[in-house]
This record gives sequence, C-alpha cells and structure tokens, in this order.
Amino acid sequence: MGGAGGEGAVAGGVSVGFAEFVALRSPALQRTAYLIAGEVSAAEDLVHEALTRTYLAWPRLHDPYRAEVYARTALTTTAIAGSRRRGHHPIVPVAEPERVVRPADVDDSTWLWTCLLRLPVGQRAAIVLLHYEDLTEREAAETMGCGIRALRSQVADALTTLRPLVGATLLPQQVNG
Repeated sequence: MGGAGGEGAVAGGVSVGFAEFVALRSPALQRTAYLIAGEVSAAEDLVHEALTRTYLAWPRLHDPYRAEVYARTALTTTAIAGSRRRGHHPIVPVAEPERVVRPADVDDSTWLWTCLLRLPVGQRAAIVLLHYEDLTEREAAETMGCGIRALRSQVADALTTLRPLVGATLLPQQVNG
C-alpha cells in the first residue's frame, strides 16, 4: 500500500499519496489562486495547472510539505507568466487614487478586495503570499520565482497603490514595504 513519501499503490492510475494530497490541499490552493487571479474560473485553471505539474513531479517530491511548496510555486508562477503574456489589465479599472471614493455601504473586507483587484498579478501575489499565506520574504520570493529585492519592490509598489485607497485603518503604515 502507501509507502513513505506518498508513493504506493495506484488507484485508477493516480498515486494514492497524490490523491490524498489533492483531497487535503485543493481547498487551500483554490483560495490562494482566487486571491491571486481575482476570478473563479482563472483560479480553477491555475489550480488545475499547478496540480498537473505537481503530479508530474510527484515521484521526486517525497513528502507533502515539498509537494505543497511545489504546487503553490507552480500556481503563482503560472499566474504571473500568464499576466505577462496577456499584459496587465486590472480586473477593476484603475482610476487615479484621488478619484476613487469608497461607497458608504461597502464593508472593509469588500473594499480591500476591490482595491487588491486594482493591482497587477505580481504585486497581488506578493501581498497574498506575505500577508494571507504568511510566508517569509525568502519563501514568498522563491514561490514567485524572484529574488527578495524584486519581491520587496513588488510589495512597495502594491502598498503605494493601496495606501491612498484603503487608508491607515485597513493598511497601517507599519506594514513592510
């Protein structure tokens, strides 16, 4: 049956260890993909691509932690590469920050999400990895396929865009960037 590192019996052509990984980690990957992509269908495509790549790499990953890191990296780099091919077209049209006014009936989380959608995918990925996934800078940079300086630049640019929109209440000045 299943051996150490998720290798083992094959059920319907899929390693039992990999099937367990998919069952356990797909919801978290889907949430992260949605936060990065901003659209349900795009998030589903990212998760499918990430899991396909993870399946192909499964024999050399050897443990669930490495598999999760690999899947998250595949998801993130696929999203960033896709946005580069298409060019940056924010999901929410970009207006000058001084022209954007928060509607009175919009709660904090909805407003923050609306503002995040104004960011390019790379900047949004940096914010999601650091502040939602709670990765270290080193881990986030590796996940994005860039260096720490590039990650910090993405975060700084994102915060420059977000601060005038969300203000100090939702995005305190002590957030790094």
